Amino acid sequence: MYSVKRLMLGSAVVGLLCMGLNVHAKDIASSDKRFLKNAAEAGNYEIAGSQLALKKSKNAEILKFAKMMTEDHTQAAAKVKDLAAKRGVELPKEPSLIQQAKLKYLETREGTKFDKSYASGVGVAAHEQTIKLFEDAAEDAMDPEIKKFASDSLPVLKKHLEEAKRIDMRVNKDD
Repeated sequence: MYSVKRLMLGSAVVGLLCMGLNVHAKDIASSDKRFLKNAAEAGNYEIAGSQLALKKSKNAEILKFAKMMTEDHTQAAAKVKDLAAKRGVELPKEPSLIQQAKLKYLETREGTKFDKSYASGVGVAAHEQTIKLFEDAAEDAMDPEIKKFASDSLPVLKKHLEEAKRIDMRVNKDD
């Protein structure tokens, strides 16, 4: 009888702990949850596009930029994943459907056409959108750790955008 009571008490404690974890996961603001998901998709897109550039481009500047993008965004993705895991948020493992379509288009490009599309699409446009996403979270996130992550990430993202614009001007100078 004593063992049954201990088993029931132990089960009740485990059940309450699990309920507590679920409540914690639900406590995250929907805007913070959306930020984590959008940040994951943006990172997935920029990594996938940059890995494609590493395979397809012959331009030394594009290759150097794509390598930096892959490394920096892989590190940021790990931080996003950690933040999400702590809050019980499941992240997308791929870019958004629109971003996937952009990657499919990018795959069809060759040579200088690829370089131009990569520089303007993955380099400039994606970073402008990502910076806006992170600026909003740095200002409006409810979770202090998410807010700090977004704020701390902005200097690197802005550096990427500056470099992307410089490369974009070079590869698209003939247009």
